[in-house]
Amino acid sequence: MGNRGAMLGCGVLVAILSAFGWGIAQAASCMGLPTEAQLKVFLNNAATNVGVPTSLGGGSCVAGAVSGTGCVGGLFGGTRMWGTVVDRDGTLCTFVTSTSDPSQTWPGSQAISKAKAYTANAFSLDILALSTAMLYTFSQPGHSLYGLNQSNPFAADLLAGPGGLGGGKGQIAGGIITFGGGVPLYNGAGRVVGGLGVSGDTACADHEIAKRARDLATMNPPGGATADDITYTGPSEFLHPHCNNTVQNGVSLGNETKATAY
Repeated sequence: MGNRGAMLGCGVLVAILSAFGWGIAQAASCMGLPTEAQLKVFLNNAATNVGVPTSLGGGSCVAGAVSGTGCVGGLFGGTRMWGTVVDRDGTLCTFVTSTSDPSQTWPGSQAISKAKAYTANAFSLDILALSTAMLYTFSQPGHSLYGLNQSNPFAADLLAGPGGLGGGKGQIAGGIITFGGGVPLYNGAGRVVGGLGVSGDTACADHEIAKRARDLATMNPPGGATADDITYTGPSEFLHPHCNNTVQNGVSLGNETKATAY
């Protein structure tokens, strides 16, 4: 083997060892967070009320919940979801669809779920759990965080293709989303350790599924499962609008205000 061949061989070996070492480090940073298999179960159980406490609308749901779409409302009852988990660094650890056939979910929801997970983690602390829903009013025109959505563009090259390959696992996709569906994840010591993003229905239903899935994973913030819940009635700086067929913790709250112009 000539010098050129030896150098090429060494380069390949270094690349393999580096990737192997980096993979171990990444796996370590994702330890304690839901795996792909666990996340799929959490998403489906959240939609079908398996193991969901009555305080979050579990059981048979509180009277008044819209039965046609289960206990989370929305268009599909939270049954066609993308879910993503990031670690505290914002690195993609897990992403999966709740369906066995990803083509039966909205393709655009993959990017949204990843950005929601990143956002919820990026703006939460041990002392403050900040769901993406809580950022809605702040990011509207005339409010103090207007323009926040443009502050950290999503890396679209980190999306999985139709065949499910790639997707940016082990990398930081970024992105900022300021409506319901993203919640921070906490360990048993009350430390924020990552974020969960859910997308595939209305923003309100997405939040309900994310909140329930986090509870099923026993990764609630110190203030409990509803510490960063959506606020639908004001006045509040954390106000979030209703969606079509809005259900919160098993109670039907009605629909988004109908447009009267345009």
